[in-house]
Amino acid sequence: MLLQIILFIAGLAGLYFGAEWLVKGAARFAGSFNIKPVVIGLTIVAFGTSAPELVTSVIASIKHSSDIAMGNVIGSNIANIGLILGLSAIVQPLKIDMKLIYREMPIVVGISMLLYFMGWNGVLSRLEGGILLIGILTYTCYVYRVALKESRTIEREYEEFEEFVAARDKNILKDIFLIVLGLVVLIGGAHLLVHSAMYIARVVGISELVIGLTVIAVGTSLPELATSMIAAIRKESDISVGNVLGSNIFNILSVLGIAAIIQPLHVNSVSLRVDMPVMLFFSIFLIPIITWKFVLTRGQGLLLLIWYGAYIFWLFK
Repeated sequence: MLLQIILFIAGLAGLYFGAEWLVKGAARFAGSFNIKPVVIGLTIVAFGTSAPELVTSVIASIKHSSDIAMGNVIGSNIANIGLILGLSAIVQPLKIDMKLIYREMPIVVGISMLLYFMGWNGVLSRLEGGILLIGILTYTCYVYRVALKESRTIEREYEEFEEFVAARDKNILKDIFLIVLGLVVLIGGAHLLVHSAMYIARVVGISELVIGLTVIAVGTSLPELATSMIAAIRKESDISVGNVLGSNIFNILSVLGIAAIIQPLHVNSVSLRVDMPVMLFFSIFLIPIITWKFVLTRGQGLLLLIWYGAYIFWLFK
């Protein structure tokens, strides 16, 4: 049991550092072709921070562990809003100026509802996975076009935040090596994480779904946590919120899309009754808050954190 816990921790570390190296390598590589930092931040960096969820759910799907694959995505999306945005707002109230964020919030709610209806029959099929994958391709093209039109203020935020892009040394081979290294470490970390999680779940008597919704979900969300917290401390609220919303969209459309194409995913009836509605609740809750005064206050952040804590308590009660 101790060995499995050590392997689990090693898996989490592999996911975090693998994602870090992958994002840096890919962002610098894109920067070498003079792609604007705001575009890199909204596409490569935003999606790269969701790479742990992608690799973990794909491997879980291959191992026929639908509960971990689904729980990882649903739990990550709940943690992204309840835990990460909650903590970020407590550190620094999040004032929103970025137009894309207003447009992304209804998208997050819409695709969350789409996932709920797709899973109503108890399975996420390959066809439905394909539909989700088409969705992420469409969304990426949309983000790319909108990013080019963002204000100079937003561009400066991303230029300051993506310091490793601005300080690139034009060494493309080094960037490619970092990308490959990040992928290898990511895949290795995900293998360790899924294998040890399945073992621990059997020994302790906790369902794989709960493990996926909690420990694995929070573990795979570490890159989003680091990005949003750093952005909040630097008072770059748009990056903090945009990172979370982009990650939630990517998790559903890309992570579950690819995982379902590889292996149709069983949708647990408990998730349909509880976890997906909770994910929807957190997503819908953000719309009136952010669009009313365009700010997520410390009090609202604390409320999100309390609700997230109550949800985790309910899972383990």
